[in-house]
Amino acid sequence: MAYNFKETMSKPERLAPGHRMCAGCGGTIAARNVLRGLHDGDHAVICNATGCLEVSTFAYPYIAWEDSYIHTAFENAGASASGAEAAYQALKKRGKVDETYKFIAIGGDGGTYDIGFQSLSGTMERNTDMVYVCYDNGAYMNTGIQRSSATPMFADTTTTPVGTESNGKPQNRKDLAYIIAEHNVPYVAQTTFVQNFRDLHQKAEKAIYTKGAAFLNIMAPCPRGWRYNTPDIIDICKLAVETCYWPLFEVIDGKWVLNYEPKNKLPIEDFLKPQGRFKHLFKKENEHLIELYQKEVDRKWEDLKIRCSR
Repeated sequence: MAYNFKETMSKPERLAPGHRMCAGCGGTIAARNVLRGLHDGDHAVICNATGCLEVSTFAYPYIAWEDSYIHTAFENAGASASGAEAAYQALKKRGKVDETYKFIAIGGDGGTYDIGFQSLSGTMERNTDMVYVCYDNGAYMNTGIQRSSATPMFADTTTTPVGTESNGKPQNRKDLAYIIAEHNVPYVAQTTFVQNFRDLHQKAEKAIYTKGAAFLNIMAPCPRGWRYNTPDIIDICKLAVETCYWPLFEVIDGKWVLNYEPKNKLPIEDFLKPQGRFKHLFKKENEHLIELYQKEVDRKWEDLKIRCSR
């Protein structure tokens, strides 16, 4: 089916306005556009791990979600969605449910890469018919901008503060999309807010309607944690893609597919410079740190191209 941007954006909102997320929050943009992947007439069950999105869209008895909603703990969004999907299949088999329901677990990187990883891994290994969506904002933003395993190297956070003894987080970020692909699930994809959301919309629809387990990793910038000018979120996402910090790719039944290759790959400093969490890297004495960062981005990019050429 041909992609129609106007038609996709005209779908009714499934995440209603009036929530308490920050202005320009990437997590909200991610959730709204993933839900546009649902077909008209189909229902969804949302399992939302504790985090920014949960605390700001649900405070009993008020809720911003138009579909069925389950608030889970940090560590068990995958298991909760898996259990709900199993109950649905049992009821459908007995003829007690006729409607089509799709199961979507949503969590930030803290609840996905770290605290909820065991639950996510189990859900993927069981090949549950659902999609897990991670809105990756690169830290534990809800509780004070502490580092997570998704936090990029040299980022300034409240638990990896920049100072005379530290240049920020010393470790590279975990590459979760690669790890989930090793679970041999039917569909894994990485995306963000570019191309008029075309890439995100198409991958969301694929993930939701793939039979079996699917994983969608979305870079969702946080203006507070990343410290950039809030209206520049789309520019930040474009720079992440054009510098190859955040490549767009899919893994479909084990086949790696590169969705976009920049014609002129930009240097990583173009992505780092607008963000206050990296301002220390632009001091003269830290030029070697940007060189190290560039080498790591280049290494990962070349590895991805090799995977996608097989």
